[in-house]
Amino acid sequence: MSTPISAEHPDDGQLAPVLDVRDLSVTFATDGGDVQAVRHAAFSVAPGEVVAIVGESGSGKTVTAKTVLRLLPETAEASGAVVVSGKDVLSLSGTALRQMRGRHAAMIFQEPSTALNPVYTVGWQIMEGLRAHARSSGQGRIGRRQAKRTAVEALRAVGIPDPEARVDYYPHQFSGGQKQRVVIAAALALDPSLIVADEPTTALDVTVQAEILDLLRDLRDTRGVSIVLITHNMGVVADLADRVVVMYRGEIVEQAPVRELFSAPREDYTRDLLDAVPHLGRQSASAGATERAGAGNEPVVSARGLQIEFPGRLGRQPFRAVKGVDLEIHAGEVYGLVGESGSGKTTIGRAIAGLTRATGGSLTVFGHEMVGFRERGFKPLRRDIGFVFQDPAASFNPHLTIGECIAEPLLVHPTAWSPDGGESAGSSTGPGRAAVGRRIDSLLDAVQLPAEFARRYPHELSGGQRQRASLARALALDPSLLVADEPTSALDVSVQAKVLELFREVQERFGFACLFISHDLAVVDHLATWVGVLYRGDLVEEGIGSEVMGAPRHEYTRRLVASLPVPEPVEQSRRRRERQESVGGP
Repeated sequence: MSTPISAEHPDDGQLAPVLDVRDLSVTFATDGGDVQAVRHAAFSVAPGEVVAIVGESGSGKTVTAKTVLRLLPETAEASGAVVVSGKDVLSLSGTALRQMRGRHAAMIFQEPSTALNPVYTVGWQIMEGLRAHARSSGQGRIGRRQAKRTAVEALRAVGIPDPEARVDYYPHQFSGGQKQRVVIAAALALDPSLIVADEPTTALDVTVQAEILDLLRDLRDTRGVSIVLITHNMGVVADLADRVVVMYRGEIVEQAPVRELFSAPREDYTRDLLDAVPHLGRQSASAGATERAGAGNEPVVSARGLQIEFPGRLGRQPFRAVKGVDLEIHAGEVYGLVGESGSGKTTIGRAIAGLTRATGGSLTVFGHEMVGFRERGFKPLRRDIGFVFQDPAASFNPHLTIGECIAEPLLVHPTAWSPDGGESAGSSTGPGRAAVGRRIDSLLDAVQLPAEFARRYPHELSGGQRQRASLARALALDPSLLVADEPTSALDVSVQAKVLELFREVQERFGFACLFISHDLAVVDHLATWVGVLYRGDLVEEGIGSEVMGAPRHEYTRRLVASLPVPEPVEQSRRRRERQESVGGP
């Protein structure tokens, strides 16, 4: 039976918490035995309060969040109490649980494209939630017109323009930021008192992220909504949270008001977590630089008036993603390319690697013209280009071991490498199986992974370990150029810091040129010596990284820098006020 609690605590006269987690433990049954993911967690969320739960992968923060709505798989067993609006979620029956979800607590998932059904309009999906809750609560059917009015108002509340028309749009007709707003609208439709937001801004650009954070803050201030925020972005925590809960290996190790935690953390783990956060202007790769690194070297990539178009569908005009970009990447330098979604940065990276066709202007890679290129002529150059994808879990074949995945480029280009420093490179047969094994061990060692990881499958590695393995595969043929597309965006700050430091060490060791694509300005500042800023297919600014970030000339770059949340609550509060007071921009 659920445990009702009074509207106020009798001892202090304060309103009862919207969420009260008491001695929560969660255990998963696995083939290798029981795994305890959460141990004796306890915290509460007051009405209108934002509580952030932070910690690295495997700390138990997402498991704790999903327990609030009892969204755990059947293999999980939870004990303790999770009290939402006076009822213990862990003891609710099926009908009562459905009534609680949405009506009292709702969840915003990390990836809106996955949360939304692509074959139904967003209005239908919001309306279906309304109708389902009306049935489960015994209210009977809710009229279509009433449901649609509620859906339109929910979309208007989250800032979707022209909601009367766009309520009938499909998910693919919205941008990434708008889809996240739609997911928030669906959560708001039933006016819950608690929203659980699981990494709601991870995949968003800094400008869109700032808008979503403003929206969540407005919901708290105007509607009194309480929010449990799961995130690895400490800048987001500093910007939005009132209080922070720090988890480590399934346990809560510290919790405190946000300003207190950032200024005077008590636990070593919390201090390490905060120290791992990249700060704009701190440890800048281009600090003190007065000229471009490698400027005297021959460029390995040269674009002049580069255009990339995608054909229109159903008689529509072609879409021009890149509009006459000029840039060069010199041997041995790290070129950081930043910009929001749709700016064209990934498209340029893929064109350089020959994965997307350049359609106008000129793009040369190692002197080879990519506009109208033939695969036969470019194929010998592919071995000189490595590619690190944003999501290593999707880029690895799940049926192959890590060692087999790393071996693929070695087997495809058997004459392009040798284990003896070049003496056997170019031979007709290439190195044998034993040499391939030694090469794999050497690559894993270079990215600081044990040799035995070669026998593991991708799903057996953590996110950070998979990204290290992805880097090892990209380096297999000693490339002269590496394209890294958002390689750290999905990593926790502590893992991200280790991968970035490793990346810097490996780049210095191997000396390859790199195009580093990211929407995280602090990460780019940490690695790149030369930075280009893309906006809607145009390169609007370019220069030494510390100068572009520290004294941006273009209005769009200034807006990007102003939108980046910094992991210091007082400073972030000031920056937010300045950003909100500013007007204009492209």
